[in-house]
Amino acid sequence: MSTLFEPYQLRSLTIPNRMWMAPMDQYSAAPEGPTTGLPADWHLAHQGARAAGGAGLILTEGTGVSPAGRTTPFDLGIWTDEQIPGFQRITGLLTSLGTVPGIQLSHSGRKGSTDRQWLGGEPLGPERGGWQVVGPSAIAAGEGHPVPAALTHTDIDQIVGQFAAAARRVAAAGYKVVELLAGHGYLIHQFLSPHSNRRTDDYGGSFENRTRFALRVVDAVRAVWPDGLPLFVRVSATDWLTENPEDVREGWTVDDTVRLARVLKEHGVDLLNVSSGGLVPDAKIAVGPGYQVPFAARLRAEAGIPVAAVGMITEPDQAAKILADSEADAILMGRELLRRPSWPLDAAKALGGEVRVPPQYRRAYPR
Repeated sequence: MSTLFEPYQLRSLTIPNRMWMAPMDQYSAAPEGPTTGLPADWHLAHQGARAAGGAGLILTEGTGVSPAGRTTPFDLGIWTDEQIPGFQRITGLLTSLGTVPGIQLSHSGRKGSTDRQWLGGEPLGPERGGWQVVGPSAIAAGEGHPVPAALTHTDIDQIVGQFAAAARRVAAAGYKVVELLAGHGYLIHQFLSPHSNRRTDDYGGSFENRTRFALRVVDAVRAVWPDGLPLFVRVSATDWLTENPEDVREGWTVDDTVRLARVLKEHGVDLLNVSSGGLVPDAKIAVGPGYQVPFAARLRAEAGIPVAAVGMITEPDQAAKILADSEADAILMGRELLRRPSWPLDAAKALGGEVRVPPQYRRAYPR
């Protein structure tokens, strides 16, 4: 039987299998009023279906640590204690279905203040609920996007504190895994990459300086997150600039990520969720089945840290082979779980494995 169906232990937490749901923004929180940033019935239905379908871990989508940390006015957020009960509805449901509840904490930086993705994701002005975006440097996310305000040291201190406060709240809400978004062009990634970070102070220039903000956030969260529970970090292994010999722009590389991974392990990070890209809009990305798996495999081998592979992993035998070949410790799926909420149960049938089935569904999965 494939290790896809085996439990996975991280610190004192046991995750029932290696088939996990990646965080995927739903842009469905209430945009205004006292319920701003709260999960809606949509989130319960969305995550509950995948939990009933056998996912061992579900990561709630990128959740803003402040109002300005959201990507859109419709994102989830957890910047006040009044928001905790709304998230307890999700953790209670997932736990009752035997799935480990996790959540991704994020700050959008210069990628914030935009419309919903399916409406084009264009920047929003204040008349449409938008806000002033920020970043490590005054460099826009892309053509047509506003120039962000460069963060001061005081601003940076405040955001580090917001990550820590959000981690305390998600622990109180019942989450068992917290993941920090340090990829896909969001704020932590913006500090990491020399493409977006042109600072000349102690947060820019050298590798050590550009990683300083990321490590401060990790340390602040690890200090308040329960010692027995795991801390994940989602990284973009590359900006996809150095892979293109015709592109002379400087960016974040796989070598940089290996180096960072070793440091993150020393700072108490338990697993890396390995993705790529998201910072440079016109980067040429070589997309194909499992195209990001080699990045995960290299981090696992060279940094000695557990990793989850993600990106166009769609078939049970493909996922099983990734684990069998020691390229990853777990599989994180996004779009495929949107298409097939019961993918883990389908995988069990295809590969002869065992996955927990809610009693209400057992008649559909005879053993």
